[in-house]
Amino acid sequence: STMRERKTTDPLHLTDPLHSSTDLSEGKEKLRLKQEVGLISGVSLIAGTMIGSGIFMSPEWVLHHMGNPASSLLIWAACGLLAMFGALSYAELGTIIKESGGEYIYILRIFGSLPAFLFAYTSVILVRPAGLAAVCLSFAEYATAPFYPGCSSPQVAIKCTAAACILILTIINCLNVRLATSVMNIFTAAKLLALLVIVVGGLVLLASGQTQSFQNGFQGTTAGIGAVGVAFYQGLWSYDGWNNLNYVTEELKKPEVTLPRALMIAIPLVTCLYLLVNVSYLAAMTPSELLSSGAVAVTWGDKVLGSWAWLISLSVALSTFGSSNGTFFSGGRVCYIAAREGHMPDILSMAHVRCLTPSPALLFTSAMSLIMIISGSFTSIVNFFSFVAWLFYGMTISGLLYLKIKKPELPRSYKVPIIIPIIVLMAAVYLVLAPIIDQPQIEILYIVLFIFSGIIFYFPLVRFKYHPRFLQRVTLHLQLLLEVAPTSRDAN
Repeated sequence: STMRERKTTDPLHLTDPLHSSTDLSEGKEKLRLKQEVGLISGVSLIAGTMIGSGIFMSPEWVLHHMGNPASSLLIWAACGLLAMFGALSYAELGTIIKESGGEYIYILRIFGSLPAFLFAYTSVILVRPAGLAAVCLSFAEYATAPFYPGCSSPQVAIKCTAAACILILTIINCLNVRLATSVMNIFTAAKLLALLVIVVGGLVLLASGQTQSFQNGFQGTTAGIGAVGVAFYQGLWSYDGWNNLNYVTEELKKPEVTLPRALMIAIPLVTCLYLLVNVSYLAAMTPSELLSSGAVAVTWGDKVLGSWAWLISLSVALSTFGSSNGTFFSGGRVCYIAAREGHMPDILSMAHVRCLTPSPALLFTSAMSLIMIISGSFTSIVNFFSFVAWLFYGMTISGLLYLKIKKPELPRSYKVPIIIPIIVLMAAVYLVLAPIIDQPQIEILYIVLFIFSGIIFYFPLVRFKYHPRFLQRVTLHLQLLLEVAPTSRDAN
């Protein structure tokens, strides 16, 4: 069938039989994804995805909403702490439910089929492709800038470069998991080197006495709830990716060890770098100069590096390319896992017979991202990315709290103190409700309507398993064309 018919076996007994959509004993499939991701690649996947264009663009907006340097630094530290708390909570979930898919698989196992389908529907069609398209467009702007000195790059050049970026990433990720992780490792090293240049430059400026930006640092702090919430959104956009390793749990070597360790290394590393980079920006520029800068990192390069300022533009381009690779690597897995559970067409759950990569899911994610780049109408979607993300983060964290209270007997190799997921849940509720209460906008209503529009597809296609016969023939032809076959899951 085009969408898998699943029986009702749940190995963790987290859902009642009516809501479960999994059967571990179904099929005698031989293919499975390789466990290629070790500790270093895991750290690279998290840090490499988190460090994208945000740290080079967001500082001015955090400062704008907070009103002064000291409080903006506090926001950056608080965002890092929140990302760390969220990641530690996800680490426990990852050691209880040792399956790939991130929020999707956790919502499915804990809350049942319908909420998981709505998450997969929203994530696969809207959120992940929009995020990938945005990062690739950001890469394209920096990559094309040297060819158009003194003026902005034409939109055609930017969109063609972004499309080429997505196609290159598709080829890399479809060919080999090890090749994709190697690209992540190389680009993560390159962007860390670039950030270290900025950090060292800032420390030299501070040592020479340029500390005027930090005098009376809290003067003029913004106290409004809405402004603080928007500042958090800007900061958290730069930290987005802290949960990416949970999307590829089945591809981790010793996930019960690798997952928590990689999180505990990567997120504090990124947080410290972000804080030091912000201090460096403020050492080189006054707050007013930083606020008037269109691209903070480029302005910093002009002031500090002089004729070598082009290195910063190159670094931002490398950084965004590496980040988009991490987003693509993990985003394709959501599509793949959802299809394997019967929530997406069956072809998307298959893997290439030789490369052992989920190539149909990756090709679908690529196609959706290309459509968004061509249409260019995804800006409002990206602006509300945090709203959708924290809505589902909150649901996932509430699921962890349910397991900690109601299912304490479930085996887990790592336990997070219960106060940490409680704090993350409170933050998620705040981040979802703050923009609605403070500045209600019609776009939020559109997003909520889109999420619930998935119900229209859920009942006929998933619940009642209505599968048009012509789709079965299409699936067979695509299998032959793409050289893919069904995969088995890791029964652990």
